[in-house]
Amino acid sequence: MAAASPDRTAQERELLEAARDGDEGAYGRLVEPHRSELHAHCYRMLGSVHDAEDALQDALLRAWRGLPRFQGRSSPRSWLYRIATNTCLDALARRPKRVLPIDHGPPSGADGTPGEPLVESVWIEPYPDERLGLEDGLAAPEARYERRESVELAFVAALQLLPARQRGALILRDVLGFSAKEAAEALDASVASVNSALQRARQTLEDRLPDQSQQATLRALGDERVRELVDRYSDAMERADVDAMVAMLTEDAAWSMPPLAIWYGGREAVRGFLEREAFSVRWRHLPARANGQPAVGCYVLDEARDVYVASVLDVLTLRGDRIADVVGFSTPEVFRGLVEERRPVVACAIFPRFGLPEEIAG
Repeated sequence: MAAASPDRTAQERELLEAARDGDEGAYGRLVEPHRSELHAHCYRMLGSVHDAEDALQDALLRAWRGLPRFQGRSSPRSWLYRIATNTCLDALARRPKRVLPIDHGPPSGADGTPGEPLVESVWIEPYPDERLGLEDGLAAPEARYERRESVELAFVAALQLLPARQRGALILRDVLGFSAKEAAEALDASVASVNSALQRARQTLEDRLPDQSQQATLRALGDERVRELVDRYSDAMERADVDAMVAMLTEDAAWSMPPLAIWYGGREAVRGFLEREAFSVRWRHLPARANGQPAVGCYVLDEARDVYVASVLDVLTLRGDRIADVVGFSTPEVFRGLVEERRPVVACAIFPRFGLPEEIAG
């Protein structure tokens, strides 16, 4: 891992000593520079913003209580990561893994109906990386993945398929750039067992991940072309232009809507969904970002009040200049209203995390 500057190291030592003496303010200043990256770490481990927030709070409480036992043989950052990793491992032992619909079951045919949302906590959640201050670039020179690459939907979904300790080993080594010894200490394991787990995890990710990350795709396209693509997506949805929408998709495009288990694979299946379901209501859109990817906040018209209500956050995965995957994140309450009453009955609780309003004028 990259070494801290001498000034920062000296300041951390002062804060650490004050925190050990019971100064909660000093403890807060000690951990605050690491809070955003620790939150992202917990999200990678757990696949859920809500679970990550709970795990981070638990980890910071454990760290506060464990200060008297911290001998300073590692940096405060490495120590905090060790506690956060083990907090996440404890959480993973208590609940089922989170997935996207594409890993939950087979695709539906073109005439498949959405059905009831699954309310169990089985779905990966979108991540507001920009609002939480996730930085660009590598976390350390030894890392294999960029920070934003490591929260992309495909990457997080692949991580959730790994056994918990393999997941931890890969994140510590290939995302954070920990040495084998540091990772072994964090996982309370031998270097040999961590290296073995890492090799198996790397093979799984190699088999699952696309050839090009979204960060590389976005850089190749450039900001202007990405904005144009998002604008065309929004325009086609607002005009209910199914031909324009389908023309933007790859031949094997997938469209899913957690917490609905159903998903559609291929242009014709997506066309059927759009004609039968999505275009039965009127939409407005606002651009957003999620998981290091372009996203769109989708608002459905409430005709009685003449306002558009926050309903679905579409996260777009691109392949070249086409859309290969749309994941429309929402809540059970929103989908029930849209499916059963063809109108929004409640604003989507996800939107505030992404800086999006709950309503926009009609």
